[in-house]
Amino acid sequence: MSQFQRFLEALHEKYQPLAEGTLASYIPELTKADPGWFGISVVTVDGQTYQVGTVDQTFTIQSISKVFAYGMGLEDHGREALLHKVGVEPTGDPFNSLIRLDEDSKRPDNPMINAGAIATTSLIKGADPTERLNRLMAMFRRYIGHDVFIDISTFMSERSTGHRNRAIAHLMLNFGMLNGAIEAALDLYFQQCSLLVDCHDLALMAATLANRGINPATGEQAVNPDYVRDILSVMYTCGMYNFAGEWAYRVGIPAKSGVSGGILAVVPNQAGIAVFSPLLDKNGNSIRGLRVFEALSQKYGFHLFDLSMGKCSLLTALNE
Repeated sequence: MSQFQRFLEALHEKYQPLAEGTLASYIPELTKADPGWFGISVVTVDGQTYQVGTVDQTFTIQSISKVFAYGMGLEDHGREALLHKVGVEPTGDPFNSLIRLDEDSKRPDNPMINAGAIATTSLIKGADPTERLNRLMAMFRRYIGHDVFIDISTFMSERSTGHRNRAIAHLMLNFGMLNGAIEAALDLYFQQCSLLVDCHDLALMAATLANRGINPATGEQAVNPDYVRDILSVMYTCGMYNFAGEWAYRVGIPAKSGVSGGILAVVPNQAGIAVFSPLLDKNGNSIRGLRVFEALSQKYGFHLFDLSMGKCSLLTALNE
C-alpha cells in the first residue's frame, strides 16, 4: 500500500464518525440518502486511481453538473458570446438567490449559481428538447467514460418542487435574459442535475479537466482544451456556493460542490479528486468533504499559491 493510499484511509477513518450537518431537504428525494455514506477517490492524469469508502455508491450530480454544462455552452457559443449572456463574477450570495437579478444586471452573475446555470443550459444547441438532452448526455459520457442515466425519481421530485427555480426563470424572462421556452430550459436543467454518478466518476471527470480535457481512462477528448482555463477559473472563484472565498483561502484549487454531498476538485496537470458524503453545512457543502480537502491541501501543497514555497506536488509524492 502506498503512502498516499494510507493517508486517504487515515482521513477516512478520522472523519467517518463525524456526524455534523443535515441532509438536503428542499429536494425531497435527497432525504433518502444514508448519512453514513463517505467516499474519497483520486484519479491522476496518467490514470492511477486511489480510493477508499463508498466510492461506488451512486447519487445525483446536482450542482456539479453546472461545471460541465458551462463547458458545453462555451463550445456551442464561444467565450465572448457566452460571457455576454452569463457573467463570471462571484456573488457571496446563496446559490438560489433572487436578489442579484434586476433590470440593470442584464445577465446572471456567474454560471455556478442557479440563475446562471439555467441561462447556460437554455443556450445548449439542438433542434428540439430530445436532441439537446442527447447532446448533454453524450458530453457527460465523454467525461465519465461510460453511459450515463438520469434518476427519474429525483428529476420528478425537482420538477414538482422547483418553484424557486421557476421564479428565477420567470424573472430572467422578464428582464430579457431568457427566451420564452422556460419549461423546456427548466426540464433540461432538472435533468442534468438528476444525472447518476458515483465518487469515482466525479474524480475521473475532475482528472479530465486536469488533463486538458482528455479523459485519462479512455483517451477521449471530452471538451475543447481552449476552454478548460475558463471552466477552472469560474470553479475557483464561484464553485463552492457562498463559501467560495474561504475555500480559495484554505484549499486553493478549482472545485464544485453539490447538495447531494459531492465535491469535485481539480489539481491542474496532476489529478482530479472527489469526496462524497451527504451531510451538509449551512452553505450546502459536504462537511466531511471540506475536512478531507483541507487536510489534503495542507499535506500535499495543492494550494495554487503554495507551489512557490517549495511544497511537493501530488505526482511527486505518488512516485516516491
